[in-house]
Amino acid sequence: MKKPEKDKLVAELKSKLKGAKALYYTDFTGLNVKRMTDLRRKLRKVNVEYVVIKNTLALRAVNESGLVGTKLKGQTGLVIAKDAVAAAKVLADFAKENEERPAVKGGLLDGKALDTAMVKKLANMPSREQMLAQLAGGLQSPLSAMLGAMSGLLTMMVGAMEARRVQLEKQGS
Repeated sequence: MKKPEKDKLVAELKSKLKGAKALYYTDFTGLNVKRMTDLRRKLRKVNVEYVVIKNTLALRAVNESGLVGTKLKGQTGLVIAKDAVAAAKVLADFAKENEERPAVKGGLLDGKALDTAMVKKLANMPSREQMLAQLAGGLQSPLSAMLGAMSGLLTMMVGAMEARRVQLEKQGS
C-alpha cells in the first residue's frame, strides 16, 4: 500500500474515532469470514463499527486523534462505539458462542485505557434503558407509598368527620 492510501485510511479512521465514546482492540484469530460477517452484523445492529486495519495505521490514527493508544500485536480488529456497554455486551455474547473469539485485548473509554477485565465488567452492566427503568421504579416506589399514606389520612379524616356528624345528630335529637 502506498503512502497516500495509508494516509487516507488513517484520516478515515480518525474521523470515525472523533464521535466514538469507546474503542476496543480485539484479536480475531480463528474466526472465519462467515463468523466475522456475523460479528459485524451484530455490532451494526447496536450502531457499532468493526474495522480491521494494520496495527501501525490503527495506532497512528488513535494517537493523532489525541488519544493514547497501546502497542498492538497480532491480528487486530477495532470496535468503534458510541455506546460502550452495548458494544461490550455484543463482544462478550459473541465470544461465548464462538470459543472465546474474538478475544478482547483492551481498549479506551473516554480517552482512558481499559484492560480486558474492565471490558468484561462493562459487558455485565445493565443497558442504559434498563438503568433508566430501574431509576424510574426506584423513584415511583416512595411516591406511591406517600400517596397511599396520604390516602389513608384522608380516609381517616372523612371517617372522623362522619362520626362527629352522627354525634351531633344524636345530641340534636
